[in-house]
Amino acid sequence: MGFQLAACAEMLWQDKPIAWRASRLHEMGFGVGLWNWPAWDLDALEKTGATFTIMNGYLEGRLADAEGADLLLESARETAQIGKRLGVHRLNLHGTGLGDRGLPIQQLAHVAPGMWLRARDTLHRICDMAEDEGVSFTLENLNLREHPGCPFNSTADVLSLVAAVDRPQLRINLDLYHTQIGEGDVIRHAEACLPWIGEVQVADNPGRCEPGTGEMNWPVIARALDDMGYTGPVGMEAFARGEPEDALEAFRNAFTL
Repeated sequence: MGFQLAACAEMLWQDKPIAWRASRLHEMGFGVGLWNWPAWDLDALEKTGATFTIMNGYLEGRLADAEGADLLLESARETAQIGKRLGVHRLNLHGTGLGDRGLPIQQLAHVAPGMWLRARDTLHRICDMAEDEGVSFTLENLNLREHPGCPFNSTADVLSLVAAVDRPQLRINLDLYHTQIGEGDVIRHAEACLPWIGEVQVADNPGRCEPGTGEMNWPVIARALDDMGYTGPVGMEAFARGEPEDALEAFRNAFTL
């Protein structure tokens, strides 16, 4: 069957309206990923006919404290309605809300043991809501170089939380760009996460541009994903070093086996 390829519309053709970008990705045979929905014309996006694969699943909130958890649940429920309107397949979460340039709104120097229990309980609440709404969520790993102070950031942390919850409404958004920066050893991390992966996201490092522009051997990684039995969505969450169409074709070539 091959991988289901998609790309983040907000990182490509940044001088174009979002509906134009979604339409162009659809024309090229890619699904469409989005970040924050309040910035965009939802009516125009609906009319594109695009397949929206993933979208930021909340606007505010945190996993590991009572006030933050309540904010997260309220925000995620509101966003679930938008996700259903656009037919989004996965709604994405992080350990805490992110602000400008991806910086955590509330940075933490360390995660206390009790915060793990609170985060697990918050994710169960997310799953209860998702089951009621008929949607699903993913939890994404990040790297601390670009997102300092973000709790539950690492691939290992995300795996621990999602595996502890172990419900179909919550999967891992395994971002291999962040894994490479934060931990490396991306293939073995993918193998460990495999039972819980909802989506794999990619960008080359350094630079966060398309496959083939950095140090990562994407054809080998793609073959390893296929060999371990992964046939799910792969999303390019990357900037284009040159023309976006060329970047997308490089991405397609790297993940066409």
